[in-house]
This record gives sequence, C-alpha cells and structure tokens, in this order.
Amino acid sequence: MSFQNRSWTCSLPAALLLLAPFDILASLAMDIYLPVVPTMPEALGTSAAVVQLTLSLYMLLLGAGQMLFGPLSDRIGRRPVLLGGALLFAASSLLLAATSSAALFVLLRLLQAAGASAALVATFATVRDVYAVRPEGAVIYSLLGAILSFVPALGPVAGAVIADHFGWRAIFLMLGGLMLAAMLNALQGWPETRPAASAGAPIRIGAILADAHFRTYTMGFSAAMGAFFVFFSTAPRILIDHAGFSGLAFSLSFATAAAVMILSARLAGRLVARWGTAGSLARGMGLLLAGALLLGIGEVLFTPSFASFVLPMWVIAVGIVLTTAVTANGALAAFGQTAGTAVALYFCVESLIVGCIGTLFVLLLDGDTAWPLAGYCAVTATLTLLALRRIGACG
Repeated sequence: MSFQNRSWTCSLPAALLLLAPFDILASLAMDIYLPVVPTMPEALGTSAAVVQLTLSLYMLLLGAGQMLFGPLSDRIGRRPVLLGGALLFAASSLLLAATSSAALFVLLRLLQAAGASAALVATFATVRDVYAVRPEGAVIYSLLGAILSFVPALGPVAGAVIADHFGWRAIFLMLGGLMLAAMLNALQGWPETRPAASAGAPIRIGAILADAHFRTYTMGFSAAMGAFFVFFSTAPRILIDHAGFSGLAFSLSFATAAAVMILSARLAGRLVARWGTAGSLARGMGLLLAGALLLGIGEVLFTPSFASFVLPMWVIAVGIVLTTAVTANGALAAFGQTAGTAVALYFCVESLIVGCIGTLFVLLLDGDTAWPLAGYCAVTATLTLLALRRIGACG
C-alpha cells in the first residue's frame, strides 16, 4: 500500500459520507428532470426533441468521458480530477438553472455530464486504491453499486416533487448546491490515494481488455446493472398499465426493490468474507437466474401483480448487491498502477452492454411483460457463470 493510501484514515461511515454523494449526484442528474421535460421546450424556446436529446447526451458522455478522465487520474491524481469534475458539475448545474437558451442548455448539460464523469471515475479509482484488500471494500462497493442501479430510477420521483413545489429550475439549483457541499467536504477530508508509480505507468488499454478476469467480472457487473435497467424500463407498463397500480402504489412498490438492495448491502461484507470474490459472484448470478425463473413462472401462470413481478425482483436485487460487492475488485485486481484507466473501461464496457443489450431485450421481447427482464437476467448470468468456469474461479 502506498504512502497516499496510508493517509486515508476515514472510518467506514466517514468514507461513505465522502464517497457516496458523488456517486448519487452523477446518477441523479441522469434523468431527474424527466417529469418536466414536456414543459421545458416552452421555457427554452425549443422543441421537445432537443430537450429529450439532453437526456441521451448526458448518458453518453457520462460513460465516454471516463475514457479521458480515467487515464488522467492515473497521471495527475484522483483528488484533482475529483475536485475539478465536481466544480464543473456544480457550476454547469447552477447555470442550467439560470439559462433560457436552448443551445446554452445543451452545452451546459454536456459540461455537467463531463463533470459527473470525472467525479465518478475518481471516486471508484479511489475506492480501488484504498479498499482493494480491506474487508470494508465489499460494503462500499455494494452500496455504491446499489446507488448506481436504483438512483436513476428514483430520480424522476424526486424531480417531480421539487418541480411541483418550486419549478423545474430548482432541480438544477439543488444539484449544484449539493455538489458544492460534497466538494467542500472532499476538500477537507479526501487525501490523494493514487499509487506513486501510477504517474509513469504506461496506459495499455488492450492489455486490460484482454485480461480474462477483467472481462468476466465486468460481464457480471453488466448483468447486475442491466437487470435494474430493464426492470425500471418495463415496470411502469407492467404495474400501471396492466396491473392497474396507481402512481403512488407504483412508486411504493418500486421503492421496495431499492430497500431490499440497501438492506442486503449491510450483509455484503460478511457474505463476501465467507464465500470469496468468485464464490460471491457465482451466487449473485445464481440469484439472477432464480429471479428469472420466478418471473417466467409468474408470466405463464398468473396475471401481472406485485407477487408475480416485484417479489422476483427482490431476489434479483439481492443478487445485484452481492455481485456489485465483488465485481470491481475482481475486474481491477491486476491494475493497481492504472486503476483510473481500468475503472474507466469497466464502466464504459458496462454502459455499452447495458445500453445496447438491455434495450434490445426490451425491444425484441414484449416490453409489456416480464420476459425482457427474465431473458436479460438468464442470458447475462449464464454467460458470466460460463466465463467464471473458464477461468476456473467458480466457488
């Protein structure tokens, strides 16, 4: 462990207070203003298509930007990339709240995504630097992974509440203010953690992608994250349109899956200590397969309901937490000196798999049924287990 890593003396609660806000805000900004998209074209003097485009551009740059900021954090350090990204995110968010120009809104949204991308990659690279061999790492990874999964799904709910009371511009004021608070906290308590040798280490993207463990654990991460993506892509149509849930009933039902993930994260450290990295991933994939089976049974034998769709998602949610508790360490274990670059690839590959493959399952299977979620979980979990078997790591 490098000198910088020894300087990280935060307790687990203090570390989470430092790390989690950047993860939460980067995820929250993805689609928090979705409920007010129909009203924004008039305020900005533009079309609905342009406002909708800002959602897609944010998601695209959030993933692609890490390929710039990951290697940069290996060269100049995690702390300057984190603080620079946080400042860019905060400034662009506050300006988004003030602008009435569509062109400027699009530009600022791109800058906001770039800032979020930098903060996110620096956060996970720091976790890799500090907690790669510490038992607390499983808890931190599982909580951060759970946040990345469910916060974008709950963001529109928060956005609707804020906009109803204070208007849509308050959404961006809140994002900017919270990021400034997180940045001030980091200025005081976030030391540099980059290994000293990273500054001169060669950046070999091909070698990272060629590593069998990196590919296997990144596939597992994609299976877990994609499961929640497909869930929140199909849940409104299944529960509201077909099961007849009210908006409140839907929100409460949706929140139960997030609650299961948070509760499961509290047990992640003990379970990983018992089963190990590979064993935990294998069991996480097993839970995704079990959830897929329950979804299939519910689809064939019952009408859409909480029991047939949400309860199987609880099983999948536990699998997501168990998986995300170990996939980052498993994928990044061999790349301590270039952790920033490896983290960037880890998220970039996951984004491509989830965005492309997850969307295909929703489009090709009936999105009004549980089959897209069951199919995605079954296929990606099976592929991950086969990859684990090939590297001889099932446990």
